[in-house]
Amino acid sequence: MAEIHLVGTAHVSQKSIEDVRSAIEGFEPDIVGVELDRGRYVALTEEIAEPSIADILKGGNFGQLLVQWVLTYIQQRIGAETGVKPGAEMLVAIEEAEKHQKPVAFIDRDIRITLGRFWGRMGIWEKIKLIGALIYSLVSVEGQDLDVDELTNQDVVSAAMEEFRKFSPHGAQALIDERDAYLAHQILMLGNRYDRVLAVVGAGHIQGVQRYLNAPETLPPLPSLTADVKGLPWGKIIGAAVTIIFLLLIAAIAFSGVGLEVLIAALVYWILINGVLSAAFTLLAGGHPFSAATAFAVSWLTSLNPLLAAGWFAAIVEAKIRKPTTGELRQIIEAETFSEMRRIPLFRVVLVAALANVGSTLGTVAYFVFIFPVLGIDPTVVITEGFSNMIRMIAGFF
Repeated sequence: MAEIHLVGTAHVSQKSIEDVRSAIEGFEPDIVGVELDRGRYVALTEEIAEPSIADILKGGNFGQLLVQWVLTYIQQRIGAETGVKPGAEMLVAIEEAEKHQKPVAFIDRDIRITLGRFWGRMGIWEKIKLIGALIYSLVSVEGQDLDVDELTNQDVVSAAMEEFRKFSPHGAQALIDERDAYLAHQILMLGNRYDRVLAVVGAGHIQGVQRYLNAPETLPPLPSLTADVKGLPWGKIIGAAVTIIFLLLIAAIAFSGVGLEVLIAALVYWILINGVLSAAFTLLAGGHPFSAATAFAVSWLTSLNPLLAAGWFAAIVEAKIRKPTTGELRQIIEAETFSEMRRIPLFRVVLVAALANVGSTLGTVAYFVFIFPVLGIDPTVVITEGFSNMIRMIAGFF
Protein backbone atom coordinates (compact mmCIF):
# COMPACT_ATOMS: atom_id res chain seq x y z
CA MET A 1 0.00 0.00 0.00
CA ALA A 2 1.52 3.29 -1.11
CA GLU A 3 1.87 6.17 1.31
CA ILE A 4 0.09 9.19 -0.15
CA HIS A 5 0.50 12.74 1.10
CA LEU A 6 -1.65 15.66 -0.13
CA VAL A 7 -0.59 19.31 -0.03
CA GLY A 8 -3.38 21.86 -0.37
CA THR A 9 -2.43 25.17 -1.99
CA ALA A 10 -3.85 28.49 -3.11
CA HIS A 11 -2.67 29.30 -6.62
CA VAL A 12 -1.46 32.83 -5.78
CA SER A 13 -0.05 32.32 -2.27
CA GLN A 14 3.55 32.71 -1.15
CA LYS A 15 2.77 30.48 1.85
CA SER A 16 1.71 27.70 -0.54
CA ILE A 17 5.09 27.88 -2.27
CA GLU A 18 6.81 27.45 1.08
CA ASP A 19 4.45 24.59 2.03
CA VAL A 20 5.30 22.77 -1.20
CA ARG A 21 9.05 23.09 -0.63
CA SER A 22 8.72 21.86 2.97
CA ALA A 23 6.55 18.89 1.96
CA ILE A 24 8.98 17.68 -0.70
CA GLU A 25 11.95 18.01 1.62
CA GLY A 26 10.18 16.48 4.63
CA PHE A 27 8.14 13.70 3.00
CA GLU A 28 10.83 12.64 0.49
CA PRO A 29 8.38 11.26 -2.10
CA ASP A 30 9.21 8.82 -4.88
CA ILE A 31 7.12 10.94 -7.26
CA VAL A 32 5.41 14.35 -7.19
CA GLY A 33 1.99 14.79 -8.79
CA VAL A 34 0.91 18.35 -9.62
CA GLU A 35 -2.55 19.71 -10.36
CA LEU A 36 -1.68 20.65 -13.93
CA ASP A 37 -2.34 19.15 -17.31
CA ARG A 38 0.41 19.28 -19.91
CA GLY A 39 -1.27 22.09 -21.83
CA ARG A 40 -1.44 24.37 -18.80
CA TYR A 41 2.17 23.55 -17.93
CA VAL A 42 3.24 24.60 -21.42
CA ALA A 43 1.17 27.80 -21.07
CA LEU A 44 2.97 28.62 -17.80
CA THR A 45 6.46 27.93 -19.08
CA GLU A 46 6.55 28.49 -22.83
CA GLU A 47 5.22 30.69 -25.59
CA ILE A 48 2.15 28.91 -26.92
CA ALA A 49 0.86 28.91 -30.48
CA GLU A 50 -2.23 31.09 -30.62
CA PRO A 51 -5.33 30.20 -32.62
CA SER A 52 -5.99 32.39 -35.65
CA ILE A 53 -8.75 35.00 -35.60
CA ALA A 54 -10.60 32.89 -38.18
CA ASP A 55 -10.48 29.87 -35.86
CA ILE A 56 -11.85 31.92 -32.96
CA LEU A 57 -14.70 33.28 -35.09
CA LYS A 58 -15.50 29.81 -36.45
CA GLY A 59 -15.64 28.38 -32.92
CA GLY A 60 -18.55 30.63 -32.04
CA ASN A 61 -18.27 29.96 -28.27
CA PHE A 62 -17.94 33.66 -27.50
CA GLY A 63 -19.60 33.55 -24.08
CA GLN A 64 -17.45 30.63 -22.93
CA LEU A 65 -14.32 32.33 -24.25
CA LEU A 66 -15.10 35.56 -22.40
CA VAL A 67 -15.73 33.67 -19.16
CA GLN A 68 -12.37 31.92 -19.53
CA TRP A 69 -10.54 35.21 -20.17
CA VAL A 70 -12.23 37.03 -17.30
CA LEU A 71 -11.49 34.20 -14.86
CA THR A 72 -7.84 34.31 -15.94
CA TYR A 73 -7.80 38.09 -15.54
CA ILE A 74 -9.23 37.93 -12.01
CA GLN A 75 -6.64 35.35 -11.01
CA GLN A 76 -3.91 37.50 -12.56
CA ARG A 77 -5.11 40.52 -10.59
CA ILE A 78 -5.08 38.63 -7.30
CA GLY A 79 -1.62 37.32 -8.16
CA ALA A 80 -0.42 40.86 -8.85
CA GLU A 81 -1.71 42.00 -5.46
CA THR A 82 0.18 39.21 -3.68
CA GLY A 83 3.29 39.28 -5.85
CA VAL A 84 2.84 35.62 -6.80
CA LYS A 85 2.22 34.43 -10.35
CA PRO A 86 -0.79 32.09 -10.66
CA GLY A 87 0.43 28.48 -10.75
CA ALA A 88 3.79 29.40 -9.18
CA GLU A 89 3.41 26.76 -6.46
CA MET A 90 2.98 24.06 -9.11
CA LEU A 91 6.12 25.23 -10.89
CA VAL A 92 7.97 25.23 -7.56
CA ALA A 93 6.80 21.65 -6.98
CA ILE A 94 8.22 20.66 -10.36
CA GLU A 95 11.50 22.52 -9.74
CA GLU A 96 11.93 21.00 -6.27
CA ALA A 97 11.15 17.51 -7.57
CA GLU A 98 13.73 17.90 -10.33
CA LYS A 99 16.26 19.27 -7.82
CA HIS A 100 15.76 16.12 -5.72
CA GLN A 101 15.83 14.00 -8.90
CA LYS A 102 12.24 12.85 -8.46
CA PRO A 103 9.85 12.26 -11.38
CA VAL A 104 6.85 14.56 -11.90
CA ALA A 105 3.35 13.59 -13.04
CA PHE A 106 0.66 15.93 -14.40
CA ILE A 107 -2.49 14.66 -12.71
CA ASP A 108 -5.18 17.18 -13.64
CA ARG A 109 -7.77 16.76 -16.38
CA ASP A 110 -7.17 18.57 -19.67
CA ILE A 111 -8.34 22.17 -19.19
CA ARG A 112 -10.24 22.07 -22.50
CA ILE A 113 -12.29 19.11 -21.30
CA THR A 114 -12.95 20.79 -17.94
CA LEU A 115 -14.07 24.09 -19.50
CA GLY A 116 -16.20 22.28 -22.07
CA ARG A 117 -17.96 20.19 -19.44
CA PHE A 118 -18.23 23.19 -17.09
CA TRP A 119 -19.96 25.34 -19.71
CA GLY A 120 -21.97 22.46 -21.15
CA ARG A 121 -23.38 21.28 -17.83
CA MET A 122 -24.61 24.71 -16.73
CA GLY A 123 -28.15 25.73 -17.53
CA ILE A 124 -29.05 29.08 -19.05
CA TRP A 125 -29.88 30.65 -15.68
CA GLU A 126 -26.59 29.43 -14.19
CA LYS A 127 -24.68 30.99 -17.10
CA ILE A 128 -26.47 34.30 -16.67
CA LYS A 129 -25.67 34.35 -12.94
CA LEU A 130 -22.05 33.42 -13.62
CA ILE A 131 -21.57 36.23 -16.14
CA GLY A 132 -23.18 38.69 -13.69
CA ALA A 133 -20.89 37.53 -10.91
CA LEU A 134 -17.84 37.88 -13.14
CA ILE A 135 -18.82 41.42 -14.09
CA TYR A 136 -19.15 42.25 -10.40
CA SER A 137 -15.76 40.63 -9.74
CA LEU A 138 -14.13 42.77 -12.41
CA VAL A 139 -15.18 45.84 -10.46
CA SER A 140 -14.63 44.59 -6.91
CA VAL A 141 -11.28 42.80 -7.29
CA GLU A 142 -9.36 46.03 -7.87
CA GLY A 143 -8.15 47.67 -4.69
CA GLN A 144 -9.64 45.01 -2.44
CA ASP A 145 -7.50 43.69 0.39
CA LEU A 146 -7.30 39.91 0.18
CA ASP A 147 -5.87 37.49 2.72
CA VAL A 148 -4.89 34.88 0.12
CA ASP A 149 -3.31 32.57 2.67
CA GLU A 150 -6.79 32.09 4.16
CA LEU A 151 -7.68 30.32 0.92
CA THR A 152 -5.82 27.25 2.18
CA ASN A 153 -7.80 27.19 5.44
CA GLN A 154 -10.15 24.21 5.05
CA ASP A 155 -13.03 25.85 6.92
CA VAL A 156 -12.85 28.88 4.62
CA VAL A 157 -12.45 26.68 1.55
CA SER A 158 -15.39 24.44 2.49
CA ALA A 159 -17.64 27.46 3.02
CA ALA A 160 -16.60 28.90 -0.36
CA MET A 161 -17.21 25.59 -2.11
CA GLU A 162 -20.68 25.28 -0.60
CA GLU A 163 -21.55 28.81 -1.72
CA PHE A 164 -20.41 28.03 -5.24
CA ARG A 165 -22.42 24.81 -5.18
CA LYS A 166 -25.58 26.75 -4.29
CA PHE A 167 -24.77 29.35 -6.94
CA SER A 168 -24.07 26.86 -9.74
CA PRO A 169 -24.69 23.19 -8.84
CA HIS A 170 -23.97 21.90 -12.34
CA GLY A 171 -20.90 24.09 -12.73
CA ALA A 172 -19.58 22.89 -9.35
CA GLN A 173 -20.05 19.29 -10.45
CA ALA A 174 -17.79 19.78 -13.49
CA LEU A 175 -15.27 22.14 -11.90
CA ILE A 176 -14.93 20.53 -8.47
CA ASP A 177 -16.54 17.10 -8.03
CA GLU A 178 -15.45 15.58 -11.34
CA ARG A 179 -11.91 16.86 -10.93
CA ASP A 180 -11.77 15.51 -7.36
CA ALA A 181 -12.53 12.10 -8.84
CA TYR A 182 -10.12 12.53 -11.75
CA LEU A 183 -7.29 13.63 -9.44
CA ALA A 184 -7.97 10.69 -7.12
CA HIS A 185 -7.84 8.27 -10.07
CA GLN A 186 -4.47 9.64 -11.13
CA ILE A 187 -3.05 9.60 -7.59
CA LEU A 188 -4.17 6.00 -7.04
CA MET A 189 -2.57 4.96 -10.33
CA LEU A 190 0.67 6.58 -9.16
CA GLY A 191 0.26 4.67 -5.89
CA ASN A 192 0.26 1.41 -7.85
CA ARG A 193 3.73 2.23 -9.19
CA TYR A 194 5.41 4.15 -6.37
CA ASP A 195 5.65 3.67 -2.61
CA ARG A 196 5.56 7.34 -1.60
CA VAL A 197 3.38 9.75 -3.56
CA LEU A 198 3.15 13.49 -2.92
CA ALA A 199 0.24 15.24 -4.65
CA VAL A 200 0.11 19.05 -4.85
CA VAL A 201 -3.51 20.13 -5.43
CA GLY A 202 -5.65 23.20 -4.84
CA ALA A 203 -7.01 23.48 -1.31
CA GLY A 204 -10.56 23.22 -2.64
CA HIS A 205 -9.89 19.65 -3.79
CA ILE A 206 -8.30 18.30 -0.60
CA GLN A 207 -11.47 17.01 1.10
CA GLY A 208 -13.00 15.55 -2.06
CA VAL A 209 -9.81 13.81 -3.17
CA GLN A 210 -9.15 12.45 0.31
CA ARG A 211 -12.70 11.09 0.49
CA TYR A 212 -12.14 9.14 -2.73
CA LEU A 213 -8.72 7.94 -1.59
CA ASN A 214 -10.33 6.58 1.58
CA ALA A 215 -13.06 4.81 -0.43
CA PRO A 216 -11.77 4.09 -3.97
CA GLU A 217 -14.78 1.89 -4.69
CA THR A 218 -16.94 5.04 -4.82
CA LEU A 219 -14.96 6.54 -7.72
CA PRO A 220 -16.92 6.98 -10.96
CA PRO A 221 -15.37 5.28 -14.02
CA LEU A 222 -12.53 7.35 -15.49
CA PRO A 223 -13.98 7.46 -19.06
CA SER A 224 -17.16 9.08 -17.69
CA LEU A 225 -15.05 12.03 -16.46
CA THR A 226 -13.53 12.83 -19.85
CA ALA A 227 -16.37 12.18 -22.30
CA ASP A 228 -18.06 15.06 -24.10
CA VAL A 229 -21.18 16.40 -22.41
CA LYS A 230 -24.01 15.35 -24.70
CA GLY A 231 -27.00 17.21 -23.41
CA LEU A 232 -29.91 18.50 -25.43
CA PRO A 233 -28.96 21.29 -27.87
CA TRP A 234 -31.04 23.86 -26.02
CA GLY A 235 -29.82 26.76 -28.17
CA LYS A 236 -31.13 25.14 -31.34
CA ILE A 237 -34.32 23.96 -29.64
CA ILE A 238 -35.11 27.44 -28.27
CA GLY A 239 -34.18 29.01 -31.62
CA ALA A 240 -36.53 26.66 -33.48
CA ALA A 241 -39.28 27.35 -30.93
CA VAL A 242 -38.87 31.12 -31.43
CA THR A 243 -39.16 30.69 -35.19
CA ILE A 244 -42.32 28.60 -34.89
CA ILE A 245 -43.94 30.95 -32.36
CA PHE A 246 -43.13 34.01 -34.48
CA LEU A 247 -44.54 32.45 -37.66
CA LEU A 248 -47.68 31.30 -35.83
CA LEU A 249 -48.08 34.79 -34.34
CA ILE A 250 -47.77 36.48 -37.72
CA ALA A 251 -50.17 33.96 -39.24
CA ALA A 252 -52.68 34.56 -36.44
CA ILE A 253 -52.50 38.32 -37.01
CA ALA A 254 -52.84 37.86 -40.77
CA PHE A 255 -55.95 35.64 -40.47
CA SER A 256 -57.58 37.50 -37.58
CA GLY A 257 -58.98 40.27 -39.77
CA VAL A 258 -57.30 43.16 -37.91
CA GLY A 259 -56.00 44.56 -41.17
CA LEU A 260 -52.91 44.66 -43.36
CA GLU A 261 -51.58 47.74 -41.53
CA VAL A 262 -51.37 45.83 -38.24
CA LEU A 263 -49.63 42.88 -39.92
CA ILE A 264 -47.03 45.17 -41.53
CA ALA A 265 -46.54 46.97 -38.19
CA ALA A 266 -45.93 43.62 -36.46
CA LEU A 267 -43.24 42.76 -39.00
CA VAL A 268 -41.64 46.22 -38.78
CA TYR A 269 -41.51 46.07 -34.99
CA TRP A 270 -39.82 42.66 -35.18
CA ILE A 271 -37.07 44.19 -37.30
CA LEU A 272 -36.78 47.34 -35.16
CA ILE A 273 -36.83 45.80 -31.68
CA ASN A 274 -34.34 43.07 -32.56
CA GLY A 275 -32.14 45.42 -34.54
CA VAL A 276 -32.05 48.33 -32.10
CA LEU A 277 -31.19 46.19 -29.07
CA SER A 278 -28.57 44.16 -30.91
CA ALA A 279 -26.95 47.34 -32.27
CA ALA A 280 -27.13 49.03 -28.85
CA PHE A 281 -25.35 46.15 -27.15
CA THR A 282 -22.75 46.13 -29.91
CA LEU A 283 -22.02 49.80 -29.19
CA LEU A 284 -22.02 49.04 -25.45
CA ALA A 285 -19.23 46.55 -26.11
CA GLY A 286 -17.25 49.32 -27.79
CA GLY A 287 -18.02 48.08 -31.28
CA HIS A 288 -17.58 50.20 -34.38
CA PRO A 289 -20.73 51.85 -35.80
CA PHE A 290 -20.39 49.64 -38.89
CA SER A 291 -20.49 46.57 -36.63
CA ALA A 292 -23.58 47.96 -34.89
CA ALA A 293 -25.20 48.61 -38.27
CA THR A 294 -24.45 45.03 -39.28
CA ALA A 295 -26.01 43.70 -36.07
CA PHE A 296 -29.09 45.85 -36.73
CA ALA A 297 -29.38 44.61 -40.32
CA VAL A 298 -29.16 40.87 -39.59
CA SER A 299 -30.60 40.37 -36.09
CA TRP A 300 -34.22 40.12 -37.24
CA LEU A 301 -33.22 37.24 -39.53
CA THR A 302 -30.74 35.48 -37.21
CA SER A 303 -33.36 35.44 -34.45
CA LEU A 304 -35.44 33.24 -36.74
CA ASN A 305 -32.60 30.86 -37.58
CA PRO A 306 -31.15 28.75 -34.73
CA LEU A 307 -28.02 28.09 -36.82
CA LEU A 308 -27.10 31.78 -37.13
CA ALA A 309 -26.29 34.54 -34.63
CA ALA A 310 -26.13 38.31 -35.05
CA GLY A 311 -22.88 38.36 -33.07
CA TRP A 312 -21.06 36.31 -35.71
CA PHE A 313 -21.73 38.90 -38.41
CA ALA A 314 -20.97 41.84 -36.14
CA ALA A 315 -17.71 40.17 -35.06
CA ILE A 316 -16.61 39.60 -38.67
CA VAL A 317 -17.10 43.29 -39.45
CA GLU A 318 -15.40 44.29 -36.18
CA ALA A 319 -12.43 42.04 -36.98
CA LYS A 320 -12.02 43.60 -40.42
CA ILE A 321 -12.02 47.07 -38.84
CA ARG A 322 -9.92 46.37 -35.71
CA LYS A 323 -7.56 43.91 -37.45
CA PRO A 324 -6.52 41.73 -34.46
CA THR A 325 -2.97 40.41 -34.73
CA THR A 326 -0.96 37.44 -33.49
CA GLY A 327 0.09 37.81 -29.88
CA GLU A 328 -3.07 39.47 -28.62
CA LEU A 329 -4.28 36.40 -26.73
CA ARG A 330 -1.17 36.67 -24.56
CA GLN A 331 -1.86 40.40 -24.12
CA ILE A 332 -5.39 39.63 -22.92
CA ILE A 333 -4.12 37.12 -20.38
CA GLU A 334 -1.47 39.54 -19.09
CA ALA A 335 -3.66 42.70 -19.04
CA GLU A 336 -3.51 44.54 -15.72
CA THR A 337 -6.92 46.26 -15.92
CA PHE A 338 -10.22 45.50 -17.58
CA SER A 339 -9.95 48.78 -19.51
CA GLU A 340 -6.66 47.55 -20.91
CA MET A 341 -8.34 44.30 -21.97
CA ARG A 342 -11.08 46.21 -23.78
CA ARG A 343 -8.50 48.15 -25.80
CA ILE A 344 -7.07 44.94 -27.26
CA PRO A 345 -8.70 44.36 -30.69
CA LEU A 346 -9.16 40.60 -30.23
CA PHE A 347 -10.96 41.08 -26.92
CA ARG A 348 -13.13 43.79 -28.46
CA VAL A 349 -14.12 41.49 -31.33
CA VAL A 350 -15.19 38.67 -28.99
CA LEU A 351 -16.97 41.10 -26.64
CA VAL A 352 -18.88 42.56 -29.59
CA ALA A 353 -19.89 39.06 -30.70
CA ALA A 354 -21.13 38.08 -27.25
CA LEU A 355 -23.03 41.29 -26.48
CA ALA A 356 -24.60 41.55 -29.95
CA ASN A 357 -26.06 38.09 -29.34
CA VAL A 358 -27.29 39.17 -25.91
CA GLY A 359 -29.00 42.22 -27.44
CA SER A 360 -30.63 40.13 -30.14
CA THR A 361 -31.93 37.65 -27.55
CA LEU A 362 -33.33 40.43 -25.38
CA GLY A 363 -34.94 41.93 -28.46
CA THR A 364 -36.73 38.67 -29.20
CA VAL A 365 -38.01 38.41 -25.62
CA ALA A 366 -39.09 42.06 -25.59
CA TYR A 367 -40.98 41.59 -28.85
CA PHE A 368 -43.13 38.74 -27.57
CA VAL A 369 -43.78 40.58 -24.29
CA PHE A 370 -44.70 43.99 -25.71
CA ILE A 371 -45.94 43.46 -29.27
CA PHE A 372 -49.66 43.29 -28.49
CA PRO A 373 -49.69 46.38 -26.22
CA VAL A 374 -47.64 48.26 -28.83
CA LEU A 375 -50.07 47.28 -31.61
CA GLY A 376 -53.04 48.09 -29.38
CA ILE A 377 -54.86 44.81 -30.01
CA ASP A 378 -56.28 42.13 -27.72
CA PRO A 379 -54.04 39.03 -28.00
CA THR A 380 -56.85 36.68 -26.94
CA VAL A 381 -59.12 37.88 -29.72
CA VAL A 382 -56.39 37.95 -32.35
CA ILE A 383 -55.08 34.48 -31.57
CA THR A 384 -58.53 32.92 -31.19
CA GLU A 385 -59.94 34.49 -34.36
CA GLY A 386 -56.73 33.95 -36.32
CA PHE A 387 -56.42 30.25 -35.60
CA SER A 388 -60.16 29.68 -36.05
CA ASN A 389 -60.02 31.29 -39.50
CA MET A 390 -56.91 29.28 -40.41
CA ILE A 391 -58.57 26.02 -39.39
CA ARG A 392 -61.69 26.86 -41.37
CA MET A 393 -59.62 27.70 -44.44
CA ILE A 394 -57.62 24.46 -44.18
CA ALA A 395 -60.82 22.47 -43.66
CA GLY A 396 -62.24 24.10 -46.79
CA PHE A 397 -59.50 22.55 -48.92
CA PHE A 398 -60.62 19.09 -47.85
